[in-house]
Amino acid sequence: MFGKVFELGSIMKQAHEFGGKIHEVNEKLKQVRVSGAAAGGMVSVEMNGLQEVLNCKIDPVLLKQEDAELLEELVVAAVNTAVEESRQQQAATMRSLTENIDISGLSETLGKMISK
Repeated sequence: MFGKVFELGSIMKQAHEFGGKIHEVNEKLKQVRVSGAAAGGMVSVEMNGLQEVLNCKIDPVLLKQEDAELLEELVVAAVNTAVEESRQQQAATMRSLTENIDISGLSETLGKMISK
């Protein structure tokens, strides 16, 4: 019986540590800057690691062409490139901040506690 209590205590401790790590991850990701570009840099988008768009630049030459459809496609392409870069940064940041938290046996431990 006490073994289950200690297992639950360990799980709760890890959950608390993980909650603190999530806050730390979000703060780090706010500082990360990634960019995406299209048409050889004529359209560029900057966003942070939380995938919030911070800046969008469009070369004036594109605006003079009056081709809204082309411009829309280029903005979408630049945003998608930046989003992919942001996702990679998120994954790397999460790995680095959670590498010391062992949650591999969490499901098994919870299963044992619930089934008995």
